[in-house]
Amino acid sequence: MGHEGDCFLVPGPVRMSQSCLDAMSAPTITARGGEFRDVMARLNSGLRYAFNLSLSSDKKKNQSWYGEDGYRVIIVSGSGTAAMEMVMANRFRPNDRVLVPTNGKFGERVAQMGSRFCNVKHLKYEWGRSFDFGEIEEQLARGNWEALAICHNETSSGITQDAVELAEMCQRHGVAFIIDGITSVGGIPVYPKDWNAEAVVVGAQKCTAGPSGIAAIAINQNFVNRCEAIRVQGDSNPTYYLDLLAALKKGDDDQTPWTPAINLAMGWVESLSNLSDEGLEQRWDRCKKMASGVRNLFCDLGFNLLADEYSRSNTVTAIMYPDGIDDTWRSKLKEDYQTQVIGAQDELKGKMFRIGSMGETSIEEMIEGCSRMLECFRDFNLEIPEIDVSKYFM
Repeated sequence: MGHEGDCFLVPGPVRMSQSCLDAMSAPTITARGGEFRDVMARLNSGLRYAFNLSLSSDKKKNQSWYGEDGYRVIIVSGSGTAAMEMVMANRFRPNDRVLVPTNGKFGERVAQMGSRFCNVKHLKYEWGRSFDFGEIEEQLARGNWEALAICHNETSSGITQDAVELAEMCQRHGVAFIIDGITSVGGIPVYPKDWNAEAVVVGAQKCTAGPSGIAAIAINQNFVNRCEAIRVQGDSNPTYYLDLLAALKKGDDDQTPWTPAINLAMGWVESLSNLSDEGLEQRWDRCKKMASGVRNLFCDLGFNLLADEYSRSNTVTAIMYPDGIDDTWRSKLKEDYQTQVIGAQDELKGKMFRIGSMGETSIEEMIEGCSRMLECFRDFNLEIPEIDVSKYFM
């Protein structure tokens, strides 16, 4: 059965399920009562599953945030950027040297943010080009680095970093591995324990199909120990609302230090329940199938993709406009075909569009959306042959 209605193929915020929307519309409850502790326990347990960590109880007073792998999950009432700032501000001192390679806007944001809290060396590569691992290895081999921080999945340029190789480098050179996984956790394979990642960040509104404005961090014991040591030494960065140690004091009690985003948390619980019902690996596979179909379809039609071939993301595809086409096409697609994709950023604005393949987007919706995109391109006198779009997603 095909998809009817609008097609929302934006790489976050993604469409939320009815169960998520219904949960957020529930009457507000107190943040300090047993009822919200029940919500927090379910949220913590669901997040551990999404982060690909060992499972925990979803019942309050049972350390729902903690698992046998030594990782804790911290809920942040703010966007993924707030969670990433919490990581950088608490984990590093102003003089700590942190290496940040980037190939897109959100990696560059990590570098810019980090420079507020530590001594960042920014290795800035062209958008969509893979990292130069030789250069990163050479830098780390010089010593005196505290950490390597990356944006794992770069939605601005449609590229995913080789986290396995980067994790091995970090372990060889004894540096912490910090991951902005805002658009990868829950959508593509992430292995915090295997990669020995000290911290991994996720935003609810991306691959887990939750609401905007709430995020989470998975941290290991090394991260906790270092934050505590820095605070004792008295040379930590100033924090208050994003004080991670304050969050740690409340974790065992299924609480947050400040008033939490109550209804957003309730909605996210339902989105994570949907993820669990589908299965984490099954969601990875569905996102991969949709992204592969999009890539093959548009490449066969002669379009150029921005990202390097063997590093292309499975949660977003960045496609260059053909000559003579710009964001006017995207506006018409929305207005006349009830289909939304997203444009490019910075220097690529008006030259590229991006298709999201994350969250709970169905293959049927992706097929219908791509069919509408091709029809809209025909409206701009682009020669697009009649083609069976569905075969690319079988």
